[in-house]
Amino acid sequence: MTASSAPSDMRFAVLGTGHWARTVHATAIAAHPTAELAGIWGRDAEKAAAIGAEFDVPGTDDLAALLDRVDAVAVAVPPDVQVPLAEQAAAAGRHLLLEKPIGLTTADADRVVTAVRSAGVASVVFFTFRFQAATTTWLSQAARTRLAGGAASWLSALAGSPFDSAWRREHGALWDIGPHALSLLVPALGPVVSVQAGAGAGDTVHLVLQHATPGVASTVTLSHSVAPLATGIEFSVHGDAGRLVLLPDTESAVESLSAAVDQLTAAAVTGGEHPCDVGFGREVVVVLETAVRALASGCREPVPAR
Repeated sequence: MTASSAPSDMRFAVLGTGHWARTVHATAIAAHPTAELAGIWGRDAEKAAAIGAEFDVPGTDDLAALLDRVDAVAVAVPPDVQVPLAEQAAAAGRHLLLEKPIGLTTADADRVVTAVRSAGVASVVFFTFRFQAATTTWLSQAARTRLAGGAASWLSALAGSPFDSAWRREHGALWDIGPHALSLLVPALGPVVSVQAGAGAGDTVHLVLQHATPGVASTVTLSHSVAPLATGIEFSVHGDAGRLVLLPDTESAVESLSAAVDQLTAAAVTGGEHPCDVGFGREVVVVLETAVRALASGCREPVPAR
């Protein structure tokens, strides 16, 4: 199936059996007015079957068989697991709603981009806040002024939360919530050309991003290891029109996923590119990998050209 031949009412398989797959991806698609939840895939067949039963759809560990029955997949698994699943789904002609980051290395991100573009399927990466009306308004306001810089701060306490998973503990806040910060700062301020980085307590990281426009820079602080009373999220940009602050909605993930389904369907039907497609997902991974190098070197590291 190619993008131009996609149906307006797409049948989705959810790939994943974790908290986010069940409470956001499957829940949103099952309730969507035009999409259809057609099945659940998981590496553990029993877990897949249990979640499938919850939504009255088949649950299986046979991905090839499930792909035969759907038009698109919504993937909610760790990034390194997502890469081969995305490749297999794209090769089968299925449109992709992916989680961020799309990989943990530029090489893996390139694999996903190549698979999507070779197959001619549509792709959307679920940067949650980009599918909220408040963010659209904030970016529109930012686009109407000359900006000098911005800041992002996301402090969380991962321990004991439903998101306290092995991959997040291994790779930290940089790779888990860093993509969200970049998904807002890059469209507002432009591509990142260099990164400086410093480590704080736990997995806390502090970044200084130089953007392509001379004199435009932003700062990012990320942590999954602060005290519970210190948690909070804020994004801002500043320029000639003052300071524009975005306090993103963290309680409407289901509604955001539903909007992402609408936008993937539109991209599939029209064959158009989405601003949060795998190409942008790759750009985010490249910046994060540059930040890893900057943490190791203690120096400003250039972001490799495409």
